[in-house]
Amino acid sequence: KPVYWCPECRTALAEAEIEYDEDPCYSIFVTFDLVDDKGLFAAAGADLTKTSFVIWTTTAWTLPGNLAICLGPEFKYHLIRCGDKYLVMADGLHEAALKACKIEDYEIAATFTGGQLEGMVARHPFLDRDSLVITGGHVTLESGTGCVHTAPGHGVEDFEVCRKYDLPVVVPVDSAGRMTAEAGDFCAGMTTNDAGRVIAKALQESGHLLATERIIHQYPHCWRCRQPVLFRATEQWFCSVDAFKDRAIEEIRKVKWIPGWGEERISAMVRERSDWCISRQRLWGVPIPIFYCDSCEKPVIDRDFISAVAELFEKESSDGWYTHTAGEILPQGAQCPHCGGKNFTKETDIMDVWFDSGSSHFDVCQNRPYLRWPADLYLEGGDQHRGWFQSSLLTAVAVKGAAPYRAVLTHGWTVDGEGKKMSKSLGNGIEPEEVISEYGADILRLWVASLDYRVDARLSKEILKQLTEAYRKIRNTARFLLSNLYDFDPDIDMVEPGALAEIDRWAMTRLDMLAGQVNRAYKAFEFHDAYHRIHNFCVVEMSNFYLDVLKDRLYCERGGSATRRAAQSVVYTLLHTLTRLIAPILAFTADEIWGFMPHKVEDDTHSVMLNPMPDAGDREPDQAFMDRWEKIHAIREDVKKALELARTAKVIGAPLDAKVTLYLSGETAEFVREVRELLPAALIVSAVEISEENPPEGCYDGETVVVHVAKADGGKCARCWSYSPTVGESHPEVCERCAEILL
Repeated sequence: KPVYWCPECRTALAEAEIEYDEDPCYSIFVTFDLVDDKGLFAAAGADLTKTSFVIWTTTAWTLPGNLAICLGPEFKYHLIRCGDKYLVMADGLHEAALKACKIEDYEIAATFTGGQLEGMVARHPFLDRDSLVITGGHVTLESGTGCVHTAPGHGVEDFEVCRKYDLPVVVPVDSAGRMTAEAGDFCAGMTTNDAGRVIAKALQESGHLLATERIIHQYPHCWRCRQPVLFRATEQWFCSVDAFKDRAIEEIRKVKWIPGWGEERISAMVRERSDWCISRQRLWGVPIPIFYCDSCEKPVIDRDFISAVAELFEKESSDGWYTHTAGEILPQGAQCPHCGGKNFTKETDIMDVWFDSGSSHFDVCQNRPYLRWPADLYLEGGDQHRGWFQSSLLTAVAVKGAAPYRAVLTHGWTVDGEGKKMSKSLGNGIEPEEVISEYGADILRLWVASLDYRVDARLSKEILKQLTEAYRKIRNTARFLLSNLYDFDPDIDMVEPGALAEIDRWAMTRLDMLAGQVNRAYKAFEFHDAYHRIHNFCVVEMSNFYLDVLKDRLYCERGGSATRRAAQSVVYTLLHTLTRLIAPILAFTADEIWGFMPHKVEDDTHSVMLNPMPDAGDREPDQAFMDRWEKIHAIREDVKKALELARTAKVIGAPLDAKVTLYLSGETAEFVREVRELLPAALIVSAVEISEENPPEGCYDGETVVVHVAKADGGKCARCWSYSPTVGESHPEVCERCAEILL
């Protein structure tokens, strides 16, 4: 059958090994003179000696392989009079074709369907051969003339349609991409490119070339050598996909495709596939375990023969095929089932590498006790819907009737900061080793996790610098938590949930919600969502709020006091949970933290990776409780802005220098009175007062409250830095609370 053939590599190629690239070429309009019109054109007044079918092709070198002209059976074809000549073209294409041929003066003499013209005979323009007029369903009216040049040795559709008419297969191109003697003496031995030019010149000299146009079209190239390929009929080994194609489509629907468009993409490719060319002509690779009988020259496909090869491979690997003769490989007394011959020759073709990789799941997943079949996930780039994803599916469905994977994830490609494809020639590539040596492996992992991998991923030094800042935020949060656990033993000092302060319970609820969100993101392979949630939690909710508020209890309360142990219990839980949440992304950082932090007896202290992920947190949070803290946060935002304005006006220096008065009314006043005791700590100010009077001038009118900022009353405590009227009462430099702790 015709297959993709690379003359540079001298091997057949599968569709998965083909890349399309723009290729400049000349398209030509060629006449095939009529020999037998079945009496139809003559009845319309045409001179048969001056009547021609017009074909259009972009590959002039394939014309020596022409055996037929194919028409659409239902399409209309015009017999067009141009002076004393008659040309046959399809309705809908004839006007553009005549314009390309610079023919302006013409008229339609008669119209027929393609089916009526079937069986007519034309003459090859430069070879001593007829070209039969046939019909086929693959003919379209997208371009050309509607009269399709048909060479069964150079195209799958051509091959299939010519088989219906018992036409032979002519392949006038050898494995090196050079024309053979069958192409004619004038171009024998030439490359296809050179032959194309010579053939066009010969057509022009004989009067069969109507027009030439220079065009740029998408043409298949070999993915290894990047050179244009040929369509060339050769003897190959094929697997038929038709017998199990429907089952394969059914199995595709059962698989989770990430992203979802992967399902339709692979389904369309499998639907259009009929045969799989599994042989390659290379000196390396896994051999096809077939033997040929020396007597009748027929291939032998026999279970005993193939079992002998399998046993040899198990002992010596595939190298045994090349180091042993056929007689040494086959069982003693082996005979040809066709003629009884006893001497055999080994197949020289190797197996398509996609068949190799596509069947790897049988061994990898089935024969290892720590794995299972089907695989949970296949992961590769978007080109593998026609490659590994598909070859694995086809081998699995053919043998086991099921897909070899439960889920398939497709990712994009790495491009530079400007979105250009990375390549050695452009010098815009970044090696992983460069990133690791400068930033560490976790930054590279963080970059991958921060992206929506379904699209192309940009990478540059600027992007890595930005990620380094994000990494530092997460790492510094962990450092702060770790630094406050030096005197904490979770098996002894951990307090019960009921002993936690209200703000602690808020932090624990948010942590529980984060664990659920991150776990769900991991399970859905939404790694960028997991990263962004962890980063925001560390920066916004912890560093900018909770941990800032917590410093007073951690630094100023008595070491073993209930309030400090409650704070440390939350700090420990935060660190213990966050470390496990970041472990899949920041593997080395998480292991480093795990090695320094205190542990419960139940923990595996050797590595964070040996411990379970945090509880998924599917419990519904107390919404009323969380709404309460949302309102406190809203008040805090207004107060922060007011404090910043006061600091700029030099009314205060730091927030603890301030006493804030909140001017309120209605429901807000009622709520603030309810949470008044929480506000000094939550706002990190020395005092909070509430007033329902009209606010004085100079207040900040926030979205929730009106805020007035003044210098706090009393003296500044040298220990906790808060302002209090009690400074100096029990101790000359500290407030009453700190004095009690110091005693």
